[in-house]
Amino acid sequence: MQIDGTAAIVTGGASGLGGATADMLAEAGAKVTIFDLNEDLGEEKARAIGGAFIKVNVTDESAVEEAVAKAEGLHGKARILVNCAGIGPPAKVVGRDGNAIPLADFTSVVNVNLFGTFNVLSKWAAALMPADPLGEERGVVINTASVAAYDGQIGQAAYAASKGGIVGMTLPIAREFARSGIRVMTIAPGLFLTPLLASLPQEAQDSLGAQVPFPSRLGDPKEYAMMAHSIVVNPMLNGETIRLDGAIRMAPR
Repeated sequence: MQIDGTAAIVTGGASGLGGATADMLAEAGAKVTIFDLNEDLGEEKARAIGGAFIKVNVTDESAVEEAVAKAEGLHGKARILVNCAGIGPPAKVVGRDGNAIPLADFTSVVNVNLFGTFNVLSKWAAALMPADPLGEERGVVINTASVAAYDGQIGQAAYAASKGGIVGMTLPIAREFARSGIRVMTIAPGLFLTPLLASLPQEAQDSLGAQVPFPSRLGDPKEYAMMAHSIVVNPMLNGETIRLDGAIRMAPR
């Protein structure tokens, strides 16, 4: 898929992995629309890259459908979708007080990370399928999982479940969308310097980075964007989850 001149949507594109991806796509000539809840950061990012910002809750069906249509009105049919929106508050299944985690706490993480990803993907694909293909393909979607899908740590039950669901749906959706010429890929990043980790003391950041075999540091969001770029431009990448983690395998805690 050619990036230059192509319309793209990035969820969670105001900062972090999504912000770096929005930067990369814009620098490569894409017309980028950012979906995010952070209005201040979203508007700032959109101005910086010459794109557009739409405040949208990825779990709201009608809001996402309207946002996809609005993005099309601004930049044309979006051929590229990168889903980076997500949350990840840790919580043990049974806390120190002996009480089970409230079900609402578990479902809120799964709702944003898994259901939100599926919601945007499905609405975007439905809007794209009637369009003519560009060469041999119509479009490509990249979802964001995590190494927690494979080796989730204590306190990550909800997060790991949500990311495992993203990994699990990658191949069946790629198979379904194959007849429409739409590729479906997933990136599973390891420890990256996102706003959450950037808020930790430098000593804590260094300690986390030292757990990565090589390179022994936290990943740079630009490196996630580099992977996204490779996926977009390589038509044979389809139906797969790629770990982007410096060979880390997470310990239990």
